[in-house]
Amino acid sequence: MKFKTPGGTSRGVLTEKQSWFLTIYDDAAPGKQGTGECSVLPKLSYDDRPGLEKKIEFVCKNADALRYNFHDELRDWPSLRFAVETALIDLSTPGSDILFPSAFTRGERGIPINGLIWMGDPEYMLHQIEEKILAGFTCLKMKIGAIDFDEEYRILEALRKSFSRDQLELRVDANGAFSPAQVPEILDKLARMDIHSIEQPIRAGRWEEMAALCESSPIPIALDEELIGIHEIEEKKQMMNTIRPHYIILKPSMVGGFKASEEWIQIAADNGTGWWITSALESNIGLNAIAQWTYTLDNSMPQGLGTGQVFSNNVPSRLYTDKGHLWMTE
Repeated sequence: MKFKTPGGTSRGVLTEKQSWFLTIYDDAAPGKQGTGECSVLPKLSYDDRPGLEKKIEFVCKNADALRYNFHDELRDWPSLRFAVETALIDLSTPGSDILFPSAFTRGERGIPINGLIWMGDPEYMLHQIEEKILAGFTCLKMKIGAIDFDEEYRILEALRKSFSRDQLELRVDANGAFSPAQVPEILDKLARMDIHSIEQPIRAGRWEEMAALCESSPIPIALDEELIGIHEIEEKKQMMNTIRPHYIILKPSMVGGFKASEEWIQIAADNGTGWWITSALESNIGLNAIAQWTYTLDNSMPQGLGTGQVFSNNVPSRLYTDKGHLWMTE
């Protein structure tokens, strides 16, 4: 997948990413097929490691045997697990691209989403913000941590002078860019801007330090990368009980698909933790599946669903955005 405009994050600038499409056929139903996407983000996806292509080949050669136990067999390959799960759901439904029939797939209801502001120089970031506001978004997520924080703070400050918290919800995503020593001062500054939440202020794996931040932070902390690579239910519970975050952010293609995401949602509910769903630069194959499933969860918060418009070579889609909502044409 090739980006129309390079996507800036604290981990570098993305110009392209890889996806594999898995298509499953049933000999008993000629002409019907199910397709799923194994989407891999460099240096972030758990599947981004040696052996993925061999594992994909293994899945293709053993589809019948894996049909009922792929959740266990592919537990350590979450993006591939998501692809198989999606393909099987797609195969089992009558519509060509309808996996979870609903008012959303009938074009009757939209899903509120946040507008994503990519990292870049201040002029580029302000241009994106202006475009999103003109397009009707009332929730923006700004990636921070790549340029000087004082510059990023000035952008947020300018936004807040024009739009109050009631008019515009602001989320920030640090992608683990800050050190534990830096974060307290940054959180205090962000609190002055009525920031809704900050995603992953420090890098994943520092449970005790993250727990201390969650306990003392003046703004809610959401975990994102922290969830990647945790596959067993008991380890999920241990992490949640240790850190006790305000929110978790679920990326189905990174945490193992819909069943795995629903495990996280149940644990979050037991802990009084909020959550929302985010896509992770999948093509329209993966985004279509994630959006349809997300609608069935009935979460009224703005979701982090992409629009599929960042790639120059994406596959066709019936998804579109209007006034800060993601819709599907009939």
